[in-house]
Amino acid sequence: MKKNMGTTDKIIRIVIAVLFAVLFFTKVVTGVAGIILLILAAVFILTSLIGSCPLYLPFGINTCKKK
Repeated sequence: MKKNMGTTDKIIRIVIAVLFAVLFFTKVVTGVAGIILLILAAVFILTSLIGSCPLYLPFGINTCKKK
């Protein structure tokens, strides 16, 4: 997959993923909403590690710096 995420985008996603995990594990958000947040956190971490977001492709979004 072609990389389409810049460093700032990756950092923001990781921070949001950590926030979601903290909300879930401190039981601030529970039940179905908590599980959904945990799944979103996992997706954010995965896309940050890969450097590519599939949802950016149809919209032509690319946050990588141009070389």
